[in-house]
Amino acid sequence: MLDINADSTDEEVKEWVYAIGRSSIVPPDELSVSDWADCNRVLTSKASAEPGQWRTDRTPYLRDIMDALSINSPYEWIVFKKGAQIGGTEVGLNWLGYIIDRVPGPTMIVWPTDNDIKTNVAIRIDPFVDSTPCIKDKVGDAGSKDGANNMFLKEFPGGFLSFSSANSSASLRSKPVRFLFIDELDEYPWNVNGQGDPLGLAEVRTKSFGTRRKIFVNSTPTVQGASRIEQVFATTDMRRFYVPCPFCGVYQVLVWEQMRHEDGKPYSAWYECIRCAGHIEDHHKLSMLARGEWRPEKTSDTPRRIGFELSGLYAPVGMSSWGELSLAYHEALHEPQKMRVWVNTALGQSYADKGERPEWEKLYLRRGEYETGTVPEGVLLITAGIDVQKDRIEAEVVGWGRNKESWSINYYVFMGDTTNLQGEAWNGLRDLMSHGFVHPTGVVMQIQCAAIDCGYNTSFVYQWAREYESPRVSVIKGEDSRTHVLGSPGHVDIVTSSGKRLRRALKRIPVGVSVLKQELYGWLRHEKPEAGATLPGYCHWPDYNEEYFKQLTAEQFVTIESRTTHKERGEWRKIRERNEALDCRIYARAAAAILRIDMFRGPEWDRLELSLGSRSLQPTETSSGVQAGPVARPERRRRYRSKGF
Repeated sequence: MLDINADSTDEEVKEWVYAIGRSSIVPPDELSVSDWADCNRVLTSKASAEPGQWRTDRTPYLRDIMDALSINSPYEWIVFKKGAQIGGTEVGLNWLGYIIDRVPGPTMIVWPTDNDIKTNVAIRIDPFVDSTPCIKDKVGDAGSKDGANNMFLKEFPGGFLSFSSANSSASLRSKPVRFLFIDELDEYPWNVNGQGDPLGLAEVRTKSFGTRRKIFVNSTPTVQGASRIEQVFATTDMRRFYVPCPFCGVYQVLVWEQMRHEDGKPYSAWYECIRCAGHIEDHHKLSMLARGEWRPEKTSDTPRRIGFELSGLYAPVGMSSWGELSLAYHEALHEPQKMRVWVNTALGQSYADKGERPEWEKLYLRRGEYETGTVPEGVLLITAGIDVQKDRIEAEVVGWGRNKESWSINYYVFMGDTTNLQGEAWNGLRDLMSHGFVHPTGVVMQIQCAAIDCGYNTSFVYQWAREYESPRVSVIKGEDSRTHVLGSPGHVDIVTSSGKRLRRALKRIPVGVSVLKQELYGWLRHEKPEAGATLPGYCHWPDYNEEYFKQLTAEQFVTIESRTTHKERGEWRKIRERNEALDCRIYARAAAAILRIDMFRGPEWDRLELSLGSRSLQPTETSSGVQAGPVARPERRRRYRSKGF
């Protein structure tokens, strides 16, 4: 850059001014984050559906949030509780660029997992830095030998960006930082490595900067009673965005209850004004958002905290329409898991988890639609869920059809010492895996995926599972996740009975049992449909006894208060000792997810029907996991199988 001194000419001074740019000649305490973004931010096609120069006027509701993050703002905590695709992460990126360029200091970003770090650095951070000239030269080149720019750290004059995951207590406890960006808080664990709350661990790192610190917490909420962002937001002044009606001018918060649509046409949705009942169309949002304003609902419980709440109803024209939100709502009406996602992402609200225990008596009375061990006509694929105990192995075989309708085919209890891989219990399970189930079309079906929990007698589970190819037998590990059904598989070592260690010999899949229990309990509350009608997720059973249904409904979702932090959180608790039937059903559902049943649409189900001979399939044709052949059942090894329910 050109050096400026007393002998410089006017032209040299002018050239220097233009080279620096508009933002750099404004004192840091007079430039807001939104002004900095309007001057310097360029959106790339890699990270944005609308590439080009950043314009805060496109999403005017973000201006106050960004300006609260500015160095001249008095707030220390800025909390954003929001729906998906509203711009929360973009606010964070603008703030990071502002820090690097204007107020350099030690900065940390915390994402839920290590995989999130890799993904976000690759598709958000690096493209952001490369496309922003005023900070590109300040951040070292990626992969530099001096380590100034890598996957977990980026240095710049006067500060650094440190990337941490919420499941690493070591990274959360390292260097002090002045600026802290907490992204997707609701996906953080409650306790990391036994060291405590990751949010609390990260906050401690900012203490030494006193009132000069800034903490930005950004997240979509999850489950009511267990939502972290909801709890943090409640400690703020709880601001909501009011917009004027284009007809009568009354200011109001956009709420789902005011959405309307023509009968049978959810995509025709419009908004009805709470005062004049005006027919507000999607295109009116442009002027409404421009005139909108944030209004606090209360005085903040904690000084220097400010909170913002925003739903997807405010998404600008071209990003997400009211018609699209309405259509997604109607598609999720009968599927609890889809409805939870819709409430979280579209409304930016926590989902009131329907964890109330279904009445086992009602389920018991509707059993017996078919004989135990038979395959009803609607079954198109079969999975199994396996639970290992000290003296027995329990398993449920479940058939799945369109819209995830399910039929329990049989429940098995194999007695025996589960530390003996050649004993009766494990041999009974082997017999089950080789057993053929006859479909009404005459096709012999086998279990396509069996999910076995490794929480008990883990090494023996691993050794047994290695006898089968993945995914026909999948080792799973339940975790208390309320955001996903399946986590990222990880390799585990195995120690054989001879003492030999096999490195990375098996994949283990994390399973969000909380999500699946919530989904199952929603399905169990379905009333029996009329003859010929179906409901997504509706469950059928043969003539099982009362104990099965008591075990199936053996847990309740409750909200409890921590004795140490006095914060509320939700968890599943047993209300009776035996709950193996619930576990096995959840594992069978996880097996269906491993087979990607959640991605199935009409063509996938059609192909399964064809493979079963219900659509003019020739007797010699086969499909993956389904064996065409004679109706005769394979010989059973009954000496290993004890009666289930």
